Amino acid sequence: MARQIQSVERAAALLRLLGGAGRPLALAELASALDLARPTVHGILRTLRDEGLVAQDPGSGRYLLGDGLDRLGMPWDRHDLRARAMNWADALAAGTGCAVYLGVPAADGRGVDVVHHVFRPDGSPQTLRTNTVQPLHATAWGLCLLAFAPASVRVPERLEPYTRRTLTDPAALTRELTATRRRGWAADPGGWEPDDGGLAVPVRSGGGLTVAALGMGGPIEQLFTGDGRARPDPMMQLASAAAEIAAGLEGLP
Repeated sequence: MARQIQSVERAAALLRLLGGAGRPLALAELASALDLARPTVHGILRTLRDEGLVAQDPGSGRYLLGDGLDRLGMPWDRHDLRARAMNWADALAAGTGCAVYLGVPAADGRGVDVVHHVFRPDGSPQTLRTNTVQPLHATAWGLCLLAFAPASVRVPERLEPYTRRTLTDPAALTRELTATRRRGWAADPGGWEPDDGGLAVPVRSGGGLTVAALGMGGPIEQLFTGDGRARPDPMMQLASAAAEIAAGLEGLP
């Protein structure tokens, strides 16, 4: 039998104790019940509290189950994500001159749901994409979710072509997803719209869970070099914005 991970076992035991007690429990009670040192139990409780799985009574300091347990299995609230990303997305658009997209897995897992879209700041005619569902295999934000959130999305059964650059061969898509995971970002050199490309990076919550893809779109030559490589300046700005958004999600259930 494979050896179990001790810290996970202890965390599960604490949750069971709190769930079955019917009242908030003190640190000393929990440590005694598990025959563990108080600092050890306190460290586990602090982590569970930061993740919303345990709460602490403000008056007594005793511990009880947190509201985050009720939200296990539920996707992140799209409006909350949008609100937390909005300022950074706006700044990214202003700094790069590109359109910015925040995408999450669609409810059925068959597309990328655009929950926020910032126009390019050049005043050109543009169509608002917020609340639209776009293809996973043809957009940078969709490829990002396929690579980094595979449990939340499904590889399309039919890879519909949108331009001559759209990935329509399953083997080619698999190779692209492997490359995306290796380098940490996704690229669309014109697979969704013929003259525009996209770059996207994962937005991660606590524990490394990918909850969204942050992407930017614009003319292919603005995002890629002549040999198809992503230009470093917009790529760095994109990664920095995603990191700032992720930092705002830390400690949330």
